[in-house]
Amino acid sequence: MKTEHLEERIGDYKMSIETVIEKKILWKTKIKSLLLKTLQSIVVKHNIGWCVQELNWIGTTDAVNISFESFPVELMEKINQIPNYQFVQGGALVFSESYNGNVRITILFPLIENVSIEDSSIELGIYSPAEITEKLIVEMVDEFLKEIIKWELPAKKGKLGY
Repeated sequence: MKTEHLEERIGDYKMSIETVIEKKILWKTKIKSLLLKTLQSIVVKHNIGWCVQELNWIGTTDAVNISFESFPVELMEKINQIPNYQFVQGGALVFSESYNGNVRITILFPLIENVSIEDSSIELGIYSPAEITEKLIVEMVDEFLKEIIKWELPAKKGKLGY
């Protein structure tokens, strides 16, 4: 049995694993802290009821998100005029480390009844960790806000009831 032709493929395989390791090191040493710092700065500067969370799933991948957890304080007086108003908590912009070291950026909408799971998220893209910059993070937060506004005030009128 001759296996000489496999040498190139074996080299490619080793290089692919090395690339994944380098991406994961970059996430761990730089990107995760950049995400946390940038998102926390946005929360402090623009206090509209959101928070930043650091997540770890089963010890294999990490994520950082910014999500809405409360109603904006400056609108509380208005909301008190409508006692039965229910603030829909949730909605998040998630930067998650994928199995191959890339960063997946996703918008998760608040979960409400009668909305299909397919309509509960939007993927904004998959990026190499080296592409994640403060500018990109701010652009993604801007896109997140645009999508949440569309979710809150849809342009198309949906059919209610039966």
